[in-house]
Amino acid sequence: MGTDSEKPGRATGLGTAGVAVTLAGVFVNGLAYVVPVLGARHLGPAELSALATLLALGAIGGVASTGLQIAVAVHRARHGRAATARPTLLTVLVTAALLALTLPVAAVQLRLTAPAVLLLGVLTVAVVAAGRWLGELQGDQRFLRLAGGMALLGAGRYGGMVAGLSLGGGLTGSLLAGALTSVLVLALLVRLNRDAGIDPAVPSLATRTVLTASGATLAMLVVSYADILLARRFLPPDVSGTYAVGTVLTKGALWAPQVVTVIVLPRLAKGDRRALFAALALVAGAGAVLVLGSALAGGLAFRLAGGPDYAAAGRYAPVFAATGALYAVVFILVNARVAASVRWPAAPLWASTVIFVVAVATVVPRTVAGIAGAALATAAVTAVVTGFLTLAQERGSRPKRTRTATTTQAEGHVTVRDG
Repeated sequence: MGTDSEKPGRATGLGTAGVAVTLAGVFVNGLAYVVPVLGARHLGPAELSALATLLALGAIGGVASTGLQIAVAVHRARHGRAATARPTLLTVLVTAALLALTLPVAAVQLRLTAPAVLLLGVLTVAVVAAGRWLGELQGDQRFLRLAGGMALLGAGRYGGMVAGLSLGGGLTGSLLAGALTSVLVLALLVRLNRDAGIDPAVPSLATRTVLTASGATLAMLVVSYADILLARRFLPPDVSGTYAVGTVLTKGALWAPQVVTVIVLPRLAKGDRRALFAALALVAGAGAVLVLGSALAGGLAFRLAGGPDYAAAGRYAPVFAATGALYAVVFILVNARVAASVRWPAAPLWASTVIFVVAVATVVPRTVAGIAGAALATAAVTAVVTGFLTLAQERGSRPKRTRTATTTQAEGHVTVRDG
């Protein structure tokens, strides 16, 4: 416990860290947003749909990065500075092997070129490796440096693609630039985290923990990106291009409150219930604002996302935004279940994905409205089920343990360590 005179300074430090992480998240999500926006202006409808599909595949393939980051952050928040090199290496190797098996199949089934999927694989592996250093910074609550690391990774992951598209490199050229910059940024992340240190007395991070977190993250990404992949599969190329523009709004609503998840995760690892409910309120509020804005200015939203040719599809904007807002709530809930070491934390998401895919393949109308409506219904059901399970888990916890965890967190979390 610090003295009373130290508390205001600590609170200010935490607020500054929150602002820094927010700005980093805005920067990263802004670059991610710019990629399809530039694609809509520099690529034809078919290539735009291919770009959106590749971005979705890259996000799904890169979930091991987020899973690794979550596992490292939760372990460090609970136990201290543990060794993470071995689980990181295993995660990277397994990811590379899975990409080598699945990307060629995806190239055939989704009508993608071999160079594009190869470059996507290189980019994804680099992003996965970066999860270790971001997780160490997050678990140590070094949020200012974490913000810098997030910005660096975003610049590497998306900045190269933005440059490639702006310079007329086309689909393959933009992926080549993104792959090169993603690999180069790893060296900067290592230097940023050079003084994180390892405590030999702390138990090492178990690979199983990384697999659990990665599996949950994979489920979150698969269920939220399944609609764009199915749109690519079942809609004509020009119509799937329109759907790709709509998913820009989905991803905006999904990732806009990302800072809440980043800041709250160490608290969730220590059992802070109030932090969970506060995070849910913040994320739900942000989603409501975005859905309202898309309902009032749907045409403008589609025009900004894809250009004037897509403005007529603005009537679909609230549906896409609401889907992303609901999945943002689901992401908070699943992170809370992972932090609480719940067994099979993402089971509802996998079930929702299977039901959604079967429905689109059999009964859902193969139109923008049909697939987007089914995606919204899936997001709503998933949020309700996951929320029920999370609240049931909270009620099943012993009150004494909950109070102890909350008190410990209140005393320890306010310190933001940055050099």
